[in-house]
Amino acid sequence: MVLQTEKGYYTPEEYLELEEKAEYKSEYRDGEIIPMTGGTTNHNKIALDFCRKFPLIVQGQTYDIYMADVRLWIPRYRIYTYPDVIVVKGKPIYEGTGKTTITNPCLIVEVLSNPIKNYDKTDKFKYYRSIPDLQEYIMIDQYSFSVEKFTKKAEVQWLFQEYEGEDAVLKLDVIDFEISLREIYARVDFELSEE
Repeated sequence: MVLQTEKGYYTPEEYLELEEKAEYKSEYRDGEIIPMTGGTTNHNKIALDFCRKFPLIVQGQTYDIYMADVRLWIPRYRIYTYPDVIVVKGKPIYEGTGKTTITNPCLIVEVLSNPIKNYDKTDKFKYYRSIPDLQEYIMIDQYSFSVEKFTKKAEVQWLFQEYEGEDAVLKLDVIDFEISLREIYARVDFELSEE
């Protein structure tokens, strides 16, 4: 879906209408529609491994986890995007009348891919930080045992922690949840070059 050549600026309503009919997902960035790149099998396995353990650990708590197809609206920057993993505490707050776009994640996980790794670490994280409910941002490298975690400590203060090596254990601060990097990367074949 190559929308940029048809028109230079889109309203959020035009984007949502086009997205409903589109064969592929796109992000909306303040008037511009950006087709999303396809994920690799390793990318998908990592997100699934994180999601697979999460409900077992937080059973009985008021958290829901969503993967890839739930859209996120960031009003301050007028952005619609599809994070790899979103966790919501309590009930999701929906944007609009449907149940496809939420506004209140407490945790976002992105699996880093070479083409957009820098965007996820810089501008996208800046956009995410504007979400009042967001308390933790996790970036998982798909090419090595490496995870970066940012935890909100104050309105404009985020604490950075890094986890490296298959024996490392990622511990969340805002949710009573931990997972070893060995579990996150359990089915990943680092030898595959899929990009």
